Amino acid sequence: QVQVVESGGGLVHPGGSLRLSCQAPRSIFSSNTMGWYRQAPGKQRELVAAMTHLGSTHYTDSVKGRFTISGDDAKNTVYLQMNNLKPDDTATYYCGAGTYYDTVITATPSHWGQGTQVTISS
Repeated sequence: QVQVVESGGGLVHPGGSLRLSCQAPRSIFSSNTMGWYRQAPGKQRELVAAMTHLGSTHYTDSVKGRFTISGDDAKNTVYLQMNNLKPDDTATYYCGAGTYYDTVITATPSHWGQGTQVTISS
C-alpha cells in the first residue's frame, strides 16, 4: 500500500515557525502533484499549498507570503515552511498526492497521509 507520511507538527506561539515534512515513495513523488491541506475542528479540509512535479506552486490566499512549499528530489520529500503562524492556522495538516493537478487543487488526491497536528497558542 502506498504510504505518504507527514511529520513536524507541534505547538508554537503566535508569530513562530514550523516546518512540516511529507515523504512519499519515489514513484509517487516524481510524477504526482503534492499538496498540503489542513482541517480545523468543525471545518472542511482545505488546500493550503500545492506543488507539481515540475515545481510549479499554488497557495491559498490566507497563507501567501507566510508559507512556502518546496521539494527535495533526493529525499522524495515535500516540505511546508510555515512562518508568522497565527492562531487561525491551528489544524491538523495533511499531505496528499495526486496524479492530476485538479484532484490536488480540489482536495481529492489519490493518496493521503495520516495528518500531523499544528497548534498555535500563547
